[in-house]
Amino acid sequence: MQQRPAIAVVAPNVLMGVGLKAILEKIIPMADVELFGDFETFAQATPERFFHFFVAAQLFVTHSSYFRPLRHKTILLCNGQPQPAYADMHRIDVCTSEETVVRDILRMHHGAHHHEHDIGGAAYPAGVQLTGREAEVLALIARGYMNKEIADRLQIGLTTVISHRRNIMEKLGIRSVAGLAIYAMTAGYVAVDEL
Repeated sequence: MQQRPAIAVVAPNVLMGVGLKAILEKIIPMADVELFGDFETFAQATPERFFHFFVAAQLFVTHSSYFRPLRHKTILLCNGQPQPAYADMHRIDVCTSEETVVRDILRMHHGAHHHEHDIGGAAYPAGVQLTGREAEVLALIARGYMNKEIADRLQIGLTTVISHRRNIMEKLGIRSVAGLAIYAMTAGYVAVDEL
C-alpha cells in the first residue's frame, strides 16, 4: 500500500496554521497535512517524511540552518513583502486573500517536478457534465470576474449568471470561489497562469 504524501505546516500563529491547513486539505486532498506550533515539536515528528514544509518566517529565521539546505522542500510564509534575504526561497504572502494563496500554491505545484512527488489531483465528482454556458461562467469565475462583469461579458442577465453559478456549485458540490478556481484549473477550463 502506497503511503500518502505528508505536508507540514510549522507556524506558531494558530489562526494562520489552521487556515493554511484547511486550504491545503482542500487543494491536495490526497495529502496528510500536519500542523506544528513550534520547531521542536516538528523536529520530533520525523521531518524527513514530509515532502513540503510551510514555515512561518520567524521560525525560518531562527532555524535557517535546518530549513535553508532543504529550500526545495520549504515554503516560507511571509507577512507582506518578502525580505531580500529570502529571494532564493519559495514564498507565500499570507496577508492576501484565500484566492491569491490558493493561486500561489497551485503555481508552485504546477512548476514542481511532478515525477518526483506527484500528489494527484483533487477529488471531484466523476462524470459531471457542465453545459457550454456553465463552462463559460465557471472559467470567468475562476479568472476573478464578479457576477455583474460576467453578465456584461457574456451579454446575459445578472440573474441568469447567478442561476448558472448556483447550478455549477450544486453539480460539483463546491461552495467557494477558491474551490471553483481549483476545479476549473484541474479540469482544464482555465490555465494556471489565468488564475
